[in-house]
Amino acid sequence: MAAQGVHEFYQAGEKDGPSLSGFALLLAAMRQRQHGGALIWAREVKAARLGGYPYGPGIAELGIDTRLLTLLTLPDAKAVLKAAFDAARDAAVSAVVMELTGRQPLLDLTATRRFALAALEMDTMTLLVRGKAKPTPSAAHTRWHVAAAPSRALEAHAPGAPAFVLDLLRQRGGRDGLRLILEWDRDTAAFRIGDHVARATPLSRPSSAMAAGGAGDARRPRAA
Repeated sequence: MAAQGVHEFYQAGEKDGPSLSGFALLLAAMRQRQHGGALIWAREVKAARLGGYPYGPGIAELGIDTRLLTLLTLPDAKAVLKAAFDAARDAAVSAVVMELTGRQPLLDLTATRRFALAALEMDTMTLLVRGKAKPTPSAAHTRWHVAAAPSRALEAHAPGAPAFVLDLLRQRGGRDGLRLILEWDRDTAAFRIGDHVARATPLSRPSSAMAAGGAGDARRPRAA
């Protein structure tokens, strides 16, 4: 994933909303650690009502520095787009998570092109979180489906690290059809390939015909 790019995420199944938001936030936190700037999370009031409000101690437990995270809960999509675009154009911001629910006519090709140009110019990563929506044409560099995956149990069957199944739906100028199963390591603040669930079925939907893939194109510079 280009660090100075726009990436789009859709939930794979009805119950994958928390995994969708969680994965995007963790990816943004990785970028924030690399870049050193602020992390902005802009969401609609509707998204908060449907998905709940974030729990600060839980976010900190994931290894995210909440002192550098600004959460904006805004009345409508227009306000979210404006705030996210202003943040993407700010050199002090390393990553922007923009969370919108359902069909969003305002988030069209023109709007996503503006975000792509701002991301490239200001070296900002912009992550579009599209809950309860179907993929639509956009200028995003990549587009993904996100689902929950079984986590690896710890000693005494304690809950393991968060794990995610990602299906690459589109990559600008590249291949699609890639499947990744990733596990979050809070100690290193990075994802690792989840070999222990490589053959597992996502928790909320049937398994896909696509084979598990690698970690992407290692030749791409400045990738998160």
